[in-house]
Formats: sequence, structure tokens, C-alpha cells
Amino acid sequence: MTDKLLRPVMLFDAATCLAMGALLVAAAGPIAGLTDLPVPLLREAGIVLFPFALFVLWAARQGGGWPVALVAGLNVAWVAASFGAIALVQPNALGIAFVAGQALAVGAIAALQFHALGGEARVNV
Repeated sequence: MTDKLLRPVMLFDAATCLAMGALLVAAAGPIAGLTDLPVPLLREAGIVLFPFALFVLWAARQGGGWPVALVAGLNVAWVAASFGAIALVQPNALGIAFVAGQALAVGAIAALQFHALGGEARVNV
């Protein structure tokens, strides 16, 4: 594990989850008006990010292993769900850019988490 990379990436993930969660909960209406994304989708996505950020912080304290691999996997799932939401909800161009932009950022965070884990990210089934 690349411990010098893992901890900062995990803390960045938690901080961005809290920031995005706060933005989505506090400004769901205005964001929806600009993006053609449904207010409930924005608000509920924001609410989900709060406990996830706490889990990310807990996983960061574990120093690697399955908790971090789970966080990275959930981040990949978030990326897939984001692109699925674009297809299902069909927001306007700004909405597509908003959702795709955050999805790409989350994907980059997941890639850094998997990289920091190195061989630990492999799961034997």
C-alpha cells in the first residue's frame, strides 16, 4: 500500500463528499432549475453523501484493506449510477456536464484509491 497517497486521497474523498452533499441539499432547487435534474434526485444524492463521507473517514483510519477497497468500489458504482441518471433523466447540456464532471472526478478518486491499495485491492472469490 502507498500509505503516503492513501490517507490524503481518502481525506480528499471525504471532504468532497461533504462539500457536494451540502451543495446538493442546500441548493437542490436552484441547481435543478439550471440543469433540468429533479430536485428529489439532487437532494437525496446529497443526503447519501453524508454517511458515505463518515464511512470514508472510518476506512481511512483502517489504513487500507477491504474498507478502502469497498470505498473505491462504491465510488465506481457512483460513477456508473451517474451516467445511468444522465440516460434516464435526460437533463439539459449543463446538467449533463454537471453530472458527468462530478462522475469523472469520483472516478479519478477511485482510481487513486485502487492505485494506493496496490495488490491489496484484489479480492479472491
